[in-house]
Amino acid sequence: MRSNKTANRIADIVVDCRKALYVKNVPRKGRGLFANIIFNVGDVIERAPTWGFDELEASLLDRTGLFQYYFVRHDRQHKGDHLIGYVVFGLVSIANHSAKPNAQIIWHDEDCGAWVSLVAIEDINIDEEITHCYTNISSYPNNIVFV
Repeated sequence: MRSNKTANRIADIVVDCRKALYVKNVPRKGRGLFANIIFNVGDVIERAPTWGFDELEASLLDRTGLFQYYFVRHDRQHKGDHLIGYVVFGLVSIANHSAKPNAQIIWHDEDCGAWVSLVAIEDINIDEEITHCYTNISSYPNNIVFV
């Protein structure tokens, strides 16, 4: 059994990922995710757990503000999965859409559930907004405009 002193030293070795990213308001977009460090192509920017939900739960969530933050996995729908959407926990859900994104979403199905990684597809500089391409834009109401 490790002592608290040993455990604290081990914990100090772990990189504090909270310092790698920050959130700020972006004109005409709302909140956005920004780099506080340099990310190179292929770097995992963040990895987050998810909660999947079915069509009935989606009809309830669509009436709330959470609609703007959940993800649709077309790969699972093609396989007949009853889960049609996923709430992604963590800062991944704050990343805005771009037609020319610098990151992409990668899904991982594990025994403990679905996880999502946000991975750099271009080099990302400090203070640069991190964006990805939303795959369910057609599902949004017409009053939401993507910039």
